[in-house]
Amino acid sequence: MPTAILDFGTNTFNLLIAEHSGDSFSVAYDGKQPVKLGKGGINKRFITPDAMERGFAAIEKHMETIKKHGAKEIHAYATSAMRNAENGEEFAREIEEKFGFKTNIIDGDEEAELIYGGIRESVDFGEDTAMIMDIGGGSIEFIICNGEGILWKQSFELGMARIIEQFTISDPITEDEVAEIEEYYHGELEQLRLYVDKYKPAMLIGASGTFDTLAAMARYRFGIGTKKGASSLGIPLEKFREMRDELLQSTTDERLAMKGMEPVRVEMMVPATIFINFVIDSCNLASLTQSRYALKEGVMARLIHKA
Repeated sequence: MPTAILDFGTNTFNLLIAEHSGDSFSVAYDGKQPVKLGKGGINKRFITPDAMERGFAAIEKHMETIKKHGAKEIHAYATSAMRNAENGEEFAREIEEKFGFKTNIIDGDEEAELIYGGIRESVDFGEDTAMIMDIGGGSIEFIICNGEGILWKQSFELGMARIIEQFTISDPITEDEVAEIEEYYHGELEQLRLYVDKYKPAMLIGASGTFDTLAAMARYRFGIGTKKGASSLGIPLEKFREMRDELLQSTTDERLAMKGMEPVRVEMMVPATIFINFVIDSCNLASLTQSRYALKEGVMARLIHKA
């Protein structure tokens, strides 16, 4: 019997439908609906009525897909935008009234643990110490880990919806604006650098929308990672920096026309690639891998291992 996992993020509401057999699962459906739940209120700790309506519309579409696939079991999780909003619990109650399932509003630690659980299903760590980074609209999760488990984890309220509302970003962005954003990142990530010095990760594993978009762009632009259905993709750092330079020099219209670009990511890709590049350089990371699996696959893995 297929199981549906809903991940209510700040930018998108994501749906995974999967069926498990033994210690593994097979994916029947993996899709998302744009929501921009934090638009207009994320830095005020408030979900606006318009954002709620976009959320309800997205869930309605996902419920049609769930019904089509015959999934009776639904597990829903919500992250930064809902956990930090003063009306996040109210939104969750309205979702239950409209659609009949409860939403688990999880803290940053549990979010990081689920992300690690999903990525462990898609990436072979080998003997390396890795840094996982999941860039959301509301928060960014960092996990320093290896194949044995998590060494350190922390959620930072530095998501791209917050950055867009906090900083002026011209079209295209200026060098002074890039420097201002990087200075802000530097001040906010002191705790991360302490643990990077302690554990010395060499590999960056990126999960969720920003990295999915970079992987799609890399496939179109460089022809790498064309294997259909692959759960991870290595992106050479020189190719990432080439894409970063193009994104930083582009206008909104130019980004919309880029192959592999999701329209919902157009605003966020500029500050997100600044962030990724800043972390790679400041933490001396030697490689970059994108994982298609993240929180919702981590939920599925947890359900399997508890069964």
